[in-house]
Amino acid sequence: MVGGTCIKFGDSINTDVIIPARYLVSIDPQELAEHAFEPLGEAVQNRLRQSKVVVAGVNFGCGSAREQAASCLVGAGIQVVIAKSFARVFFRNSINTGLLAVECPDAVEHITDGDSVFVDATEGTVTVGSDTFHFEPYPESLRQILDAGGLIPYITQHVVAGRR
Repeated sequence: MVGGTCIKFGDSINTDVIIPARYLVSIDPQELAEHAFEPLGEAVQNRLRQSKVVVAGVNFGCGSAREQAASCLVGAGIQVVIAKSFARVFFRNSINTGLLAVECPDAVEHITDGDSVFVDATEGTVTVGSDTFHFEPYPESLRQILDAGGLIPYITQHVVAGRR
């Protein structure tokens, strides 16, 4: 189970808002995290740094297909993104960087900015206070990638080491 305090955004949060293109010269998650959500201002950035969960509406991560949009959130300490829906490339980049991305529209409707939110990817639940919402649990193959910290660590641990 992962989670904590959330910061909530609206619909169609674009990768240019998550991490502006001028910072894409870096692949260091901590360095990128310094610029996460920069277009929305310092107050939003400070709230992001105090959060463990990002909650958003439809089409989170739309726009350019950049892995840094997911890795900057990892660098900022975000453990999970819960949205009504994701741009497919962002969803896959999240898994590949070890960031849990959960589609759960009912939970998003219920969650308020600043709530404590917890996710159990094995059981397929989002818990907010005494309320629990369900989503399709991740298949074992994706949970293994997430548990390893992303695709590269997973490959290093399983394929390169000779363990499948």
